[in-house]
Amino acid sequence: MIKRQQFSQSLAFLSLLAAALGIDLIIPQVVAQTSIKTSFAKSVAFTCNDSEISIKAKNGPKISIGSKNIYIGYQQVSSQNKDPRIIRFDNGVKKWCRSDYEITNDDGTGYGLLWDGGNVLYGVFTSTGSQTGNDFRRFAKNGWLSSYGSGGGAKVAIIARINPTNGSVYFATFVTAKKPNDGKTNSLAVTNLSWNGTTLKVLADSWWSPRRADKNSMTCAGSSPYKYTAVFTSDLTKVNSATAVNCH
Repeated sequence: MIKRQQFSQSLAFLSLLAAALGIDLIIPQVVAQTSIKTSFAKSVAFTCNDSEISIKAKNGPKISIGSKNIYIGYQQVSSQNKDPRIIRFDNGVKKWCRSDYEITNDDGTGYGLLWDGGNVLYGVFTSTGSQTGNDFRRFAKNGWLSSYGSGGGAKVAIIARINPTNGSVYFATFVTAKKPNDGKTNSLAVTNLSWNGTTLKVLADSWWSPRRADKNSMTCAGSSPYKYTAVFTSDLTKVNSATAVNCH
């Protein structure tokens, strides 16, 4: 308390002195700021047993805030199958690594991140179809799209809200394109994310055809891919708006 009083008295004295000398006194203010970072890159392979030096050297998608680093990618679990991986290091020490998000024969990877250094962490993953076993469907039950949909082979996106403390998934949604002629799923790749404290804006390349907020196919001119923008609620249950270039 004494130090605060002395500081206040010093500021008052400086203000009076500045006024007497005709000087404008600028007092710096400390403003709390949140650093929001995103990273999108070609997915790279690593395991939960790899060192941070080894993972970092692969130049895959990662976010570094202070001494905290999160990396996302995949592990080649068989000759024909990849499973997503995400790992966090603090001060060079592994805090957690998750290998249980998707453990089916779906060829899944992780390739995008958004993190504010605090509680807001989103990861972006791929899916090429629904397979038997545990995958992102268990996290996306209430999501805008709760599954891959019909068909298979087309690579689509999954966005997941993740607990930065332990890597657990809070909730997720699939993000796909939908063919107007037969309703089957078509490819979509997320290219960036942005967060305004309330909603998550998703930028993506969508093949024929992007989905409207009501999940139906847009009517588009020209050829794929289409530049797609969708604004999600923070819990990924709803799309507030969806637009695409050359589509309506």
